[in-house]
Amino acid sequence: MRQLTLVSGKTAVFDTAVVLLDTKSGALASRVVPCRVTFRTLGAQQIERYLRLEQPYDCAGSAKAEGLGIALIERMDTEDPTSLIGLPLIALAGLLRGAGFDVLA
Repeated sequence: MRQLTLVSGKTAVFDTAVVLLDTKSGALASRVVPCRVTFRTLGAQQIERYLRLEQPYDCAGSAKAEGLGIALIERMDTEDPTSLIGLPLIALAGLLRGAGFDVLA
């Protein structure tokens, strides 16, 4: 309840990172992908109902964008939409290409 009340009507930045390790050479490549999430202005009843229905207690910000939490969000700005839900797949594919892997092979 407290987390969602604090972000109500505000923008929060969620950073998701991915690291690629070449175990032969020890080379590391990494990316941090920010996702700016603007939350709608939320009333206490809306938040309580959402928490009761979704029970999002295991996710950052208490809002599951892949579930009912999307209704709490007004806007998302990111170069990689998969980053908010978990592994930033666009960034990972880029790191793999940079390491010489053809992800479509």
